[in-house]
Amino acid sequence: MNQNLKDILFLDIETVGCVESYSLLSERLKTQWARKANFFKRDENQTDEDLFHEKAGIYAEFGKIIVIAIGKYTKNEKGEIGLRTKYFADHDEKKLLTDFKAMLEKLDASTKLCAHNGKEFDFPYMSRRILINGFSLPFLLDYAGKKPWEIPHLDTLELWKFGDYKHYTSLDLLAAIFNIPSSKGTMDGSMVNEAYYREKQLQKIAEYCVGDVVAIAQLYLKMKGLNLIEEQNIIQAS
Repeated sequence: MNQNLKDILFLDIETVGCVESYSLLSERLKTQWARKANFFKRDENQTDEDLFHEKAGIYAEFGKIIVIAIGKYTKNEKGEIGLRTKYFADHDEKKLLTDFKAMLEKLDASTKLCAHNGKEFDFPYMSRRILINGFSLPFLLDYAGKKPWEIPHLDTLELWKFGDYKHYTSLDLLAAIFNIPSSKGTMDGSMVNEAYYREKQLQKIAEYCVGDVVAIAQLYLKMKGLNLIEEQNIIQAS
């Protein structure tokens, strides 16, 4: 396995609203959400509270991270590429980010983060939540003073665009066209807030998130003209 593959850390995050319902927001944040919600398209009877439940998790200012899943390529004794995955999941975002940040800071400076739509969503969201929780940014997320082309991270969506910046393609669609086993199961991103707050299914959400990391790592191999990883070579760390 070449060094370029060894240096990649694949990741995906799952996010929800910072509180279970709009009524639990401080008055100050309710005012700010109302201003934000004015820019959303809404159905005739949709309230700010309805929109908070539906959309708050998308925005780092009004959401929080409940799961971060990661994956790194491995190589077995037969020389076959494998994937080792792990996840951080916690109701306490501060603890989750403390553990994730500690892991990041052990990595070599040559490590490249890779996510699907990571440059627009995962990387900035994590950076904002790390700062909101009172931490300094780990070096792999500290872009201060860097030009866009100096940031080494990878984004499978950006790779698929081939410079066509108006084009969005979901991970699920790319997994389908490359015949990558589906990461979705019975859940998709729009169901995470409900599954977390109403159904208390953090473990299920974590497994879904790991599935996305596997799909991203498989997609990256296909984009390099390489074979998919065999299922028996995908290992989840405890």
